[in-house]
Amino acid sequence: MNIRSLTRGDGVVIGAAVVLFIASFLDFSSYDCPQGVDCSRFDSPNAWDSLGLLMSVFLAGVIGAALLILSRAMPGRKVVGLDLGQFGAALTVFALWTAFWTILDVNSAGAGLILGLLAAIVLVAGAVAGPMIPALKAPLVSPASPAPGVGAGQAPYGAGPGQGYGFPAGQQQPYGAQPSQGYGYPGAPQQGQPAQADPAQAQQAQAQQPSQGGAAPAGDFTPFWFAVPVARPLYGEDGSPNPIAELAPGTWYLAVEQRGQSLIAQTQDGRRGVLQDTTGIQRG
Repeated sequence: MNIRSLTRGDGVVIGAAVVLFIASFLDFSSYDCPQGVDCSRFDSPNAWDSLGLLMSVFLAGVIGAALLILSRAMPGRKVVGLDLGQFGAALTVFALWTAFWTILDVNSAGAGLILGLLAAIVLVAGAVAGPMIPALKAPLVSPASPAPGVGAGQAPYGAGPGQGYGFPAGQQQPYGAQPSQGYGYPGAPQQGQPAQADPAQAQQAQAQQPSQGGAAPAGDFTPFWFAVPVARPLYGEDGSPNPIAELAPGTWYLAVEQRGQSLIAQTQDGRRGVLQDTTGIQRG
């Protein structure tokens, strides 16, 4: 799984699930030791001594968090008719519901139950509010910028030295090339383009070679590299409702065609699909 596809909301979910799991080993209830009585031989039970409490609160919350994160790696997968993310969110709400009524029913709640309730509250907040609050929808890991200074002519299609496949190969722009010109990676010179040409000359030269090398597609659209601000699904060109891939923040993808407000994008492994939500994308 690409960690760059995780959001801050996912980070909250993961952290809360870890705390919830730790809380399952702490005391379920507390008690006051009477004076003159040696209470060292008394062992207060934890959630692992009660199977019902363990499964309905602690493990339900942890499993729900795991399904939420797993839905990032396998978009479109369903469990009993629900998306993995929806099913995981439902489990976290169930865990919070059970923890709330359990702590009300216990005369003297211990550290494990109190910490478990707090972790369940944070877990539900991250699961439910994560996809809706912009601050939580931001990438957990900031996108990496393309490394400057790499010669465009030294890199094969779609790969820059030390950057990995799918990143634009440098931002040097010789021969008067403008950003996003040329097919393959941003900043690449087009064959036959004159050096130190002004914009008008560059456009004229580009118009004179519309199909040179099979690089430029028909029409006015010029392929360009882009990155998404948050993880977004890529749908099949056949109109299938299930995503075929997920575009992750911090990775550059190639837009090869435009259809209305949507883009036909190509992933690093060569798959093509329709990116329906193009708001906020960063052009290379």
